[in-house]
Amino acid sequence: MKNIATAVRLALAGSVALTSGNVIAQDSTTESADVEKIQVTGSRISRQGAIAPSPVTAISGESLLNSGAMNIGEVLNELPSLANTFSLGNSSQFIGTAGLNILDLRGMGTDRTLVLVDGKRHVSSSAGTAAVDTNTIPTSWIERVEIVTGGASAVYGADAVTGVVNFILKKNIEGFDISATQGFAQENGYKNDKYQASYGFNFDNDRGNIAFAAEYSSQESLDALDNPWTATPYRNMSFESIMGYERSEDQLDSTAYPDDIYTANAGYYVINNAGVFGDGTKTFNADGSIKDIYIGDQVDGVFCANCDSFNLRQFTQLQPEFDRTNLNVKGNYELNDDTTVYAQAKYARTRAISMAQPAFFFYSDETTITRNNAFLDDSVAQYMDENDLDSIVLNRMMTDLGVRTEADERETYRYVLGVEGYINDEWNYEAFVNYGKTELERENRNNLILQNFYNAIDAVTDDNTGEIVCASGSEDGCVPLNIMGYGQATQEAIDYVNTTSIGTSKIEQYNAGATIANSGIYELPAGYIGFAAGVEYRKEKSEIDEPENAAGTFFNALGEDKGEYDVSEVFTEVTIPLLEGLPGVDMLTFDTAARIANYSSIGNAKSWKLGLDWQVFEDLRVRATKSSALRAPNISELYGEASQTFFNVDDPCRTNNLENLANADQRIANCAALGVPADFNSDYDAATLEGVNGGNIDLQAEQSISKTLGLVYTPAWFEGFTATVDYWEIELTDAITNIDGQTILDRCVDSETGIDNPYCGLIDRDSETGEITEIRSYALNIAGQEAKGVDFELGYDFDALEGAFRTSLIATYLKDRKEFPFQDNPELFYQNAGTAGESDWQGVFTVNYSRGDWEASWKTRYIERASIYDNQELALNPNPSNRMELPSYAVTDVTAGYNFKNGVSLTVGIDNLFNRALPTGTTGTGSTDAAYDNIGRFGYVTVAYKM
Repeated sequence: MKNIATAVRLALAGSVALTSGNVIAQDSTTESADVEKIQVTGSRISRQGAIAPSPVTAISGESLLNSGAMNIGEVLNELPSLANTFSLGNSSQFIGTAGLNILDLRGMGTDRTLVLVDGKRHVSSSAGTAAVDTNTIPTSWIERVEIVTGGASAVYGADAVTGVVNFILKKNIEGFDISATQGFAQENGYKNDKYQASYGFNFDNDRGNIAFAAEYSSQESLDALDNPWTATPYRNMSFESIMGYERSEDQLDSTAYPDDIYTANAGYYVINNAGVFGDGTKTFNADGSIKDIYIGDQVDGVFCANCDSFNLRQFTQLQPEFDRTNLNVKGNYELNDDTTVYAQAKYARTRAISMAQPAFFFYSDETTITRNNAFLDDSVAQYMDENDLDSIVLNRMMTDLGVRTEADERETYRYVLGVEGYINDEWNYEAFVNYGKTELERENRNNLILQNFYNAIDAVTDDNTGEIVCASGSEDGCVPLNIMGYGQATQEAIDYVNTTSIGTSKIEQYNAGATIANSGIYELPAGYIGFAAGVEYRKEKSEIDEPENAAGTFFNALGEDKGEYDVSEVFTEVTIPLLEGLPGVDMLTFDTAARIANYSSIGNAKSWKLGLDWQVFEDLRVRATKSSALRAPNISELYGEASQTFFNVDDPCRTNNLENLANADQRIANCAALGVPADFNSDYDAATLEGVNGGNIDLQAEQSISKTLGLVYTPAWFEGFTATVDYWEIELTDAITNIDGQTILDRCVDSETGIDNPYCGLIDRDSETGEITEIRSYALNIAGQEAKGVDFELGYDFDALEGAFRTSLIATYLKDRKEFPFQDNPELFYQNAGTAGESDWQGVFTVNYSRGDWEASWKTRYIERASIYDNQELALNPNPSNRMELPSYAVTDVTAGYNFKNGVSLTVGIDNLFNRALPTGTTGTGSTDAAYDNIGRFGYVTVAYKM
């Protein structure tokens, strides 16, 4: 029997640790020990040396704890296999999501990455979805995190389309552990802090163990204007429309249209905080007197550069105000040598405050100011009289009435109770029940009450008293409001027009399962057959209650999603040794798994997995898998109530859009059949049109096929070195999507079968004018995705400089990332590989050094340069004069620490050591640029004590 040192080497061959504290740390000097069997993510069968055909990347809990990051999700998102779709910094993109940190393997969607804790499901933190917030997982108890690439639904069930992230917690926790971290940014005053304490002890002659943990962390808000890299506004400007502007050779192209110009200090000149009128030529001073707007000679429609433009960056928040509290308790007790019962309970609370733009009015008649308005300044009255105007219409950001903010507070509860053990020393079993609940309270502050606002700005002078009053009267408490200038509104008027809308959400998960396994059920000439089987039941419930006072406000009217479903599953897994001890075949093992599920929502679903593990000789192993996976539609996609949204559309039936088209005759005929008059010129020319989004109870499961092929090389002649290379590909079909308004319009009128198609049924038009009155977008199984790439992991451990070095390189080459908006049209796709957020190459290189009580680390994260344009945009102009790209980006973090003899340790660290700036014009808050650091050089100090 091989010694444990070989087992360790094979374990590390399968998964290279990112930083210090290798994944499965064992003493390589204990040569006489027996082989240890380890259960790794991706299989329910314990195996020798953590060998499994599925590629697994493992990150040590120690490296997560010692980082300067606010939570573990931020560290994991640095891995090239994970996209920064939903990190803390960009979590404010949507309503009700501020503060979330959700993982997204391969960038194919957060709902397609399954997150587990100790191999078990975890309740979602986002209503209507399966997305798990990593903020709720106790950092101090993490032993390691294992990441499996590719479909794993056969082993773990639905949602494991792109893979699994499994947080494995420590088993028996003994002693007292406490730490405090304080961090601060050099450039902008941003600060954060983290505190954690853990205590565990054995009892009853070490048969039982109980542990407690508490964590608290917080960060301050960071705004774009506080950071020199993000304060300058940029805007896409049309080169042809800038009269008299001579383009410089180094001028960057637009981020939206090749050959346009990406221009600094540019923005809207037709809207600002004081109010704009007079066809964009006039505004107010703060006191309400009239003022000319300087536009200059760099003008593109409603935009200008180096002029009196409006800087929207004042409403961009780089980091939300945030804090989290985690309380955890766990215990286990050996009833006898073969049976152990265990229990876990936790409470997690997160609070985040995000900032959005204030209410605004843009070319809207609702902000009409009449000549008899009591707040009208004499200079404005004179302008109106000279131009024979009885009213003016203001384009205005209502900043002085209060910037809109959203305060999200989530409370998560989770309880696990289980039993595990052995039968006849051959069969191991586990049975568990798992309940989780998340409750969210969302406050939308400074929400403008529209009718109150309209009443308040219509201010007149009372003929009897001479006081300024609302023209509508004061029966409803109306207080006159002055919106001409800035800061002229009284607090009473602000209180009258604003409200706080409070919405709530509740998510519940009920989960129970049982598994039985035997790694040696039957002996074949090449070894033992391994077997596992189990059953699982899960029920998901979610409900969203929207505030009653949200109706008639500036806030979107959201639907109240409510629904539930349950699923019963049975699964099995078998590993069969085929050959052993032959030339060129040290060992050949076949793996297979299958799962059958019955959903109350979509009916039956199946998934499977095939794997082959070929140990060519002791130093070289080849592995391959092919698997199917599924994602059942979530509650929002199934039962989402129609909610208000807005579409930016250009009506395809406009006369200008009927010319020079290959299918012009077809479009003209369909537009006429819809009742659109000839010579139609729509009001909606790239404007904002009201519509609704909603769910669809007829959805089916998404399906995927994943393939991996890789090798693991651990040369005996090069001690301490490990290399793994894995090719992977994922094909997703029947992907669920909501179509955008423009696509609905285009596919309606361009259909070769006339207007009797599903898209025309989603559009309402005025029967007399032909104008669009509403567009409805519902979830449909119509899209597809493909992703292909190669993962590289290199590790080298060696002794030098009187200490020990551990180095690792984790990198990914992304060959393809295609999105098909309509899977029935494979010729139409968006190639995202090599574009912003999905660079061709990404990697993390780490060096850890330890010498006695001293420790130090160096980590460099690299992102290859990326194009702003996808293939569809480049098709419009395949040879732009100066193609806009995000440059290659590298950021380095360092730490140094010392362990004192009395149990105290001190660690200092600097993130972004060289103060690398964001790429020009980016803020690090979107789904495509969140991988770039928007804080700058950041230092932190951690003091810890263990006993």
